[in-house]
Amino acid sequence: MKDVTQLHEGWNLRHEDGLLPATVPGCVHTDLLASGAIADPFIGHHEAEIAWVGRQAWSYVTEPVHDSAHERTELVFEGLDTAAEVFLDGASLGATRNMHRVHRFDVTGRTGPLEVRFSSAYEEAERVRALTGDRPNVYPEPFQYIRKMACSFGWDWGPTVVTAGMWRPVRLEHWSTARLSEVRPLVTVDGTTGRVELRVRVARTESGAVLPLSLRATVSHAGSATNVETSGETPFETVSNTPFETVSDTAFEAAFDGDEAVVVLEVPEARLWWPRGYGQQPLYELDVTLLDEDGAPLDTWSRRIGFRTVEVDRSTDEHGTGFTFVVNGVRIFARGVNWIPDDVLPSRVTPDRYRTRLTQAAEANIDLVRIWGGGIYEDDAFYDVCDELGLMVWQDFLFACAAYPEEQPLRGEVEAEARDNVVRLMPHPSLVLWNGNNENLWGFRDWEWETPLAGDSWGEGYYLGILPRIVAELDPTRPYTAGSPWSGSWDHHPNDPRHGTHHSWEVWNRQDYAEYRANVPRFCAEFGWQAPPALATLRRALPDEVLAPDSPGMLHHQKAEDGNGKLNRGIDHHFGLPENDFDRWHYLAQVVQARAVAAGIEHWRANWPVCAGTVVWQLNDCWPVSSWAAIDGDGRLKPLYHELRRVYADRVLSLVPDGEGPVLALDNQSGTPWRTTVTLRRVHADGTVLREATFALEAAARTVVRLVVPAALLPEAESAEEFLVADADDLRAVHFPVLDREFAYPSPQYDVRVETGAGSGTVDVVVTARTLVRDLLLQPDRLGAEASADRGLLTLLPGEEARIAVTGLADIDVSDVRNALFSVGPA
Repeated sequence: MKDVTQLHEGWNLRHEDGLLPATVPGCVHTDLLASGAIADPFIGHHEAEIAWVGRQAWSYVTEPVHDSAHERTELVFEGLDTAAEVFLDGASLGATRNMHRVHRFDVTGRTGPLEVRFSSAYEEAERVRALTGDRPNVYPEPFQYIRKMACSFGWDWGPTVVTAGMWRPVRLEHWSTARLSEVRPLVTVDGTTGRVELRVRVARTESGAVLPLSLRATVSHAGSATNVETSGETPFETVSNTPFETVSDTAFEAAFDGDEAVVVLEVPEARLWWPRGYGQQPLYELDVTLLDEDGAPLDTWSRRIGFRTVEVDRSTDEHGTGFTFVVNGVRIFARGVNWIPDDVLPSRVTPDRYRTRLTQAAEANIDLVRIWGGGIYEDDAFYDVCDELGLMVWQDFLFACAAYPEEQPLRGEVEAEARDNVVRLMPHPSLVLWNGNNENLWGFRDWEWETPLAGDSWGEGYYLGILPRIVAELDPTRPYTAGSPWSGSWDHHPNDPRHGTHHSWEVWNRQDYAEYRANVPRFCAEFGWQAPPALATLRRALPDEVLAPDSPGMLHHQKAEDGNGKLNRGIDHHFGLPENDFDRWHYLAQVVQARAVAAGIEHWRANWPVCAGTVVWQLNDCWPVSSWAAIDGDGRLKPLYHELRRVYADRVLSLVPDGEGPVLALDNQSGTPWRTTVTLRRVHADGTVLREATFALEAAARTVVRLVVPAALLPEAESAEEFLVADADDLRAVHFPVLDREFAYPSPQYDVRVETGAGSGTVDVVVTARTLVRDLLLQPDRLGAEASADRGLLTLLPGEEARIAVTGLADIDVSDVRNALFSVGPA
């Protein structure tokens, strides 16, 4: 049986004239930080002070102790970041140039010191640029010339921290006769029968080249965190005899091309895996064992799988070209978020951190996570949690915002990387889409690339050639799309909202968020609005700074082009800019972010099924920064997070501006009818109800019902003193006919009390409004750095009460609570 020696201990990093203890998996930055050799790049301006680390060569050394009687020993690196040469006892084993691949070296019979030398990623990128020629990109760094996490080189939300090191595990594998080199389960459903077409490839030793082998494969219920009803073992087994099937050696060579086999397993009455909100997530354990001619095990492989079908309906209709996910035959409005690496030092992201962040996504009613193409193929732990939680995964291949050369040495690396990761990730039922790139097809058309390229390659051959060919060959059970945005062909503009996927960035960059309502994209795969992180996050990142929107540290932790200018214009348009009041500015920036994203989602959801999904930019951050994220770099929830939970709920009540006035929309994405009574009230700013009516409405499952608001209930046109309120089933929507800066808000008055909460360690902040209180927000981190609240923005009418549960506090005082409460209107 193959045995494995993990090489996680005993490593050292050469630094100056000595050795520093190193952690593997890890990187140069984490080791230098642990030893105190550099300052934390997340704090203050230290990012710039440690830029030299990414421009220097580094070397890791160890002397592994191992003893094996097996025929073959291989040294396996799951991730080398990035340009490395590996030496054993002073002799070179080979060089690597791709962070996203597994690298394997034969070290049979060889011992001695092991050294991994990393060149600067800049040096390797410039070497390749010199070979391939220059190409345009969105940022000044040379990230498209090296197969490395592009955002290591900085982005409009991320720092420039160019890493090097063994960022994923390292091991020695000892084996004899043969080992499993590739296992590809093609998982499908035929009626009620689950089907696994298992395609297996082996590597053999010289002595094992002619020996007969057999393969055993079993499927059994695995259960999952969200599928507690599944229990016990229901095995389904297929055993193939020598070799791989009951055929002779000659027949094997002919039928299976030497070292390959196909075994089909069928699971009667298979339980279907569903996205969250559509059903449960039953998982099955798939176990594969390679056996020698005597039936003794040589190698094993095990993964969890789920039975489901997935397609993307891209058919044409009177509105253009659709883009609708269809899982198990059910059409889905995707409630998505974009995911970036959760840390610019990705080796620090643990399985527990993945679980925390993805559980936060699920609790916000998100059902799709798009892994963006400037990051990494995440660890299996990421996809495991998505399998359990029912989070669909849209996986970009790793190309973003640049023209990529298609010549060697990059072309071969791209193909090998794609093959590695398609095979690694395809067992996961949560994975529903392969996507060729982020914004590069759009960039070629609109970002003035064509003239400087002058006919040079730029990546089209990857997106329309190599990648779809690899997916069709290795994983034909899943759809592929060439890019995001992409209209499906060059017959339409790549970012035409009427065709395929669309990125909406005119809003935020140049337009107010009301312009989201100007069109109905078939699928909006990126849109968003910025806000600063929580105050406690800022105080940790900028400990010695007097905070102001344009203070030096705030500007350093704002990477977007004219980011603060865009933030200020958004605030000013709706509220007017507060003068010399950072706390007010910070609050209003959060309000605008939450309102902007909600405006887009409410409008597009109200136009289902023409629009079939929204993917907010972005869920998370990789460091403390002003950005589009709903969860900041320290893991604190912005008001946007709570707003996502509201607008991504199965049932949403909204007042969507449309033509002459607002339209009431009941969006029911649940699987059962929504029968409710809606109360519409026309209200004066002082709280007086001017007109009221109730309507009994029903929205069938997965449908939207729209009601034109009767004229008698509409506020006077351009009124600064009237607004509209809709209530149903504890849901509320409001419509104000003018901008906040023009509305006659009363000075907000409310009472506050603190009570013991229902949960352990929870206190309830109870607010009772005495006037209209618009967008009331409790910022819990102002009460304590570890505090969190279960509510975001709230609008209360006079006499109404709101209860906000706060956790993470040992004690709380009403006066402190008042200082942490903010609302729209006169301060």
